[in-house]
Amino acid sequence: MINGRFATAIHILTLLGREEGISSGYIASSININPVLVRKEIGVLKEAGWIETKEGRSGGNALAVPPEKIRLSAIYKAIYSDGLFAHSKNLPNQHCPVGKKISHIMDAINTEAEKVLLQRFHSMTVKDLLEQV
Repeated sequence: MINGRFATAIHILTLLGREEGISSGYIASSININPVLVRKEIGVLKEAGWIETKEGRSGGNALAVPPEKIRLSAIYKAIYSDGLFAHSKNLPNQHCPVGKKISHIMDAINTEAEKVLLQRFHSMTVKDLLEQV
């Protein structure tokens, strides 16, 4: 299901590519969202190895790797582990000629769309985005 998590993750990583030691509150004010949502995404990005956090007065968040090492395809996969184009929770009517085949049709379309998307994202890094800021 499409949501803003990918854009939030990109914003966080790009911001950290410019500044080190910044708080989740500062990041949240840049994105204009609740700091709780930022901390949730920071957790995902830390788990992927891209962010390190230092506690205390001189602490904050920073990139753990150079921005040129963070590909948009890897961010996408970290955020959308089940894929972007998730199926509806409702099973279509299997007695309907369309309903019984539409899931298989959509699987093929979604697989192809995601393949093309990932190919494009693989050629882009956070460093590329920083150069546009």
